[in-house]
Amino acid sequence: MVLDRLTITVLAENSVPHKSPLLGQHGVSFWLEAERGETVRRILVDVGQNPEALLFNVEKLGIPLGKTDAIVMTHCHYDHTQGLAQIVQAIAKRDIPIIAHPEFFRLNFITDPFFQHRGVGQSDKAENLEAAGGKLVLVADPLQLMPGLSTTGEIPRVTDFEEEGLVRFTTNKKGEIVPDLMRDDLSLVAKVKNKGVVIVTGCSHAGIINILKHSVDPGEKLLGIIGGLHLVDAKNERIEKTISAMNDFSPMLVAAGHCTGTKAQMAIFSSFGERATTMGPGTKFQF
Repeated sequence: MVLDRLTITVLAENSVPHKSPLLGQHGVSFWLEAERGETVRRILVDVGQNPEALLFNVEKLGIPLGKTDAIVMTHCHYDHTQGLAQIVQAIAKRDIPIIAHPEFFRLNFITDPFFQHRGVGQSDKAENLEAAGGKLVLVADPLQLMPGLSTTGEIPRVTDFEEEGLVRFTTNKKGEIVPDLMRDDLSLVAKVKNKGVVIVTGCSHAGIINILKHSVDPGEKLLGIIGGLHLVDAKNERIEKTISAMNDFSPMLVAAGHCTGTKAQMAIFSSFGERATTMGPGTKFQF
């Protein structure tokens, strides 16, 4: 089961293209238009952290936000979720599916340099999302949005070098403080007819190689990797191992932004050459 066509438009990203009238923000958001036969479905992936900037870009780009068929939240962090209720309200539809992991609304915090909750904020709690018109779909398993397009579900951690990095915490059922392993991190997998597989990530907290191992079947062509790779704080050894393992999948396109980090982006461009590209608000990928 495959898509006939997939178009991905970047709505929010850290970097704004040269001479662009659009607004940047530390965060990421994508607009997907997936086509299969006469069926077209439109999916909003993450919303960044500044809803006013996101809605500004949506208007400038002529995105038909009111035609959103589903929202996919890749994980709980504020720079992907802040203002979600406001965006759902702007979509102005009832029972719009909001797809996320069952632990999406948990406490997620850092303690250095001081305690700070980094997860979903109070204004975007479940009750507010539902009052705005959302219908929560909280699943840990892969979920098919349509034939040829699905979420990864929870990603198994199988590599020995893709540690989470920045230490974050949560609480267990007993109220005890424990490390947060970001089990809610998910990506989207699109399979395009006669082309290959496209992976859309938010931050790749699960590790991009773990994501690829989970999502790309042996013999499948990896058409593209688009999104954040969360290598911003990674040591050189991890960056080198990541790029080496990515090369084993022979991606035709690597558009790594947001939390990837300058050092990792430089290494990606050095390794992949013309197959690597930047992205920013307004960047469009068509497959």
